Amino acid sequence: MQLDAEVESLVPGRSFDRRGFMKTALGSAFAAAVLPVSAQTIHTDFNGLTAGEVTVPVGDFKMPAYRAQPQGRTQLPVVIVISEIFGVHEYIADICRRFAKLGYLAIAPELFVRQGDPQSIGTIAELQEKIISKVPDAQVTGDLDATVAWAKQNGGDAARIGITGFCWGGRQTWLFAEHSPDIKAAVVWYGHVKGNPTALQPAFPIDKVDDLKAPVLGMYGAKDTGITQDAVNAMKQTLEKSRNPKAHASRIIVYPNSGHAFHADYRPSYVKADAEDGWKKCLAWFKEHGVA
Repeated sequence: MQLDAEVESLVPGRSFDRRGFMKTALGSAFAAAVLPVSAQTIHTDFNGLTAGEVTVPVGDFKMPAYRAQPQGRTQLPVVIVISEIFGVHEYIADICRRFAKLGYLAIAPELFVRQGDPQSIGTIAELQEKIISKVPDAQVTGDLDATVAWAKQNGGDAARIGITGFCWGGRQTWLFAEHSPDIKAAVVWYGHVKGNPTALQPAFPIDKVDDLKAPVLGMYGAKDTGITQDAVNAMKQTLEKSRNPKAHASRIIVYPNSGHAFHADYRPSYVKADAEDGWKKCLAWFKEHGVA
């Protein structure tokens, strides 16, 4: 609605419903399961940006997403940002604004919305049981295809599209780079590469390396107990053995002093030096492969 756009710059992180009443918008708060957040949490301002919630059509379904971009500019490089299991909360919105400050159109779709509201659930175990375990990979792929289409039609440059994701979103980033010819480059932050197939998750990234359509930079922590070094090394070997040039162009970095979620500045797992180094490598990867 026009009202949403008019008030967006006045009340960042808020939007209005059809009757003009204020409501909490996507990305304006942290998920309940991660509270309290750390004092080191990074907050990126809205100056010079158009940022807030948008709607992405997926067939007849209307999916919410958080979008940030420089004000008044078009033909922008695009980066799709995929959240962890906590959905598009303040951390993911802030990452979008960080990219937007560098000239990107960054958009983070809320990929759990059909199953529920991940930000309202108080524990990780309950979140996994009630929402995350019910999300089909095929649904995510369709939602990401629709997000790419939205970006092309709303100021993004169709020839310069990248994708990045964290944890759960890291696995989906691998899979989408194996699916979409629109993606020029991908950056994965500690996303699972191996697992046991199920009806909802019929394949894992290591199974589809030969299908890669974009080079992937994967960043992992050596102390991660959920994604073992055996799994990471198996992925490295699979990339090396593949005849796919995009697989050969891919790279995996392991940070010896980090565990899982080392980029998550709002959590105790944050490792500042590795997070900052990984961010620099992420930006350089997009530039090297024609996104920036």
